Amino acid sequence: MLKRTIILLLACTVSFSSVVMASDAPVLTAKSAIVIEATTGRVLYAHNAEEMRYPASTTKMMTLIVALENGNLNDLVTASVKASETEGSSLELAPGEQLKLVDMLYGMMLVSGNDATVAVAEHIGGSVENFAKMMTDKAHAIGAVNTNFTNTSGLPDPKHYTTAADLAKIAAYGYKNPMFARIVGTEHVILPWAGKPNNRDLYNENRMLWLYKGGNGVKTGYTDAAGRCLVSGAKQNDIQLVAVVLDSDTMWDDSIKLLDYGFSQLKPVEVVNKGDIFKTVKVNSGKTEYIRLETLNSVVLPVNSDGSDNYTTVIDAPERVEAPVAKGAKIGKVKVLYNNTEVTSVDLVAADSADRKSFFGSVWNTVWGFFTYVTKIFA
Repeated sequence: MLKRTIILLLACTVSFSSVVMASDAPVLTAKSAIVIEATTGRVLYAHNAEEMRYPASTTKMMTLIVALENGNLNDLVTASVKASETEGSSLELAPGEQLKLVDMLYGMMLVSGNDATVAVAEHIGGSVENFAKMMTDKAHAIGAVNTNFTNTSGLPDPKHYTTAADLAKIAAYGYKNPMFARIVGTEHVILPWAGKPNNRDLYNENRMLWLYKGGNGVKTGYTDAAGRCLVSGAKQNDIQLVAVVLDSDTMWDDSIKLLDYGFSQLKPVEVVNKGDIFKTVKVNSGKTEYIRLETLNSVVLPVNSDGSDNYTTVIDAPERVEAPVAKGAKIGKVKVLYNNTEVTSVDLVAADSADRKSFFGSVWNTVWGFFTYVTKIFA
């Protein structure tokens, strides 16, 4: 079936009772900071966001992403001697101890287990060095091009660096994976502890999960070289924000200010309504000649406070379909783009049904069509 792409422009004009002006931008202690809207990637506030800095344990966001995309969550991961001897924050893995990959990932993100990151890297990449290259390659692939990873934990290394802007991109990408969102948004988990009388009882070090309304991630970090770092996420009214503060004296307060500011700049708007008719297509061999295509669901997206956002929609649907067609049958979809990048899509379904013509009906139509044609010639 032939398909045609149709591009429509959705101009979203929104009026606000209160608009936060640039002069009301947050005053922070962080050396670098940014807050973005995760779905579109739009920057709502930035301060030295492109400045290269040490990421400390916020590194583990990319460790998690690469592990989720390349590993099997039910695999048993064995801690090597190297893993068990990794310095810094730890899951207290013993040499030879085994945990499922998913448990290693929880330990890595909730209590920042550096030993778990090494065990995961060796299991999936063969070595920390190979896995770190996978991390860097993935970062560059998603647009975090000012980032380079040499390890999986974030321990200081002159060649291990990133920017606040890149960390925001990494977190926003991570939120597209439901397992990433589940792990970084978990407050408490109990994991096995071989040879011990009790299990590991882990509480997330990221206080934003309970400090901030809608808090749902993502990772803390600290080294002497990096200072206090925090990538935080929060979701309110279907709007997902990501805030990053690097080398901050008051990272919790700074992050709260950033998220407050970000949410004040946006409002959810229904850019596509459920049941909107987007296209009419011809029906071959149908009792009905045409059927309409309507959207199955609504699409709600954030719009800037000045109402200046323009979303475009691309209709991907055939020009004609074969009968029979049941009402509600999926026939195409509408892609919603922001700055020419797809951010979401919604299915197009048949708003009408179309039965197939009977054999005799088809024959009669053919004969009648021929008769009409001949009549016109000799008229």
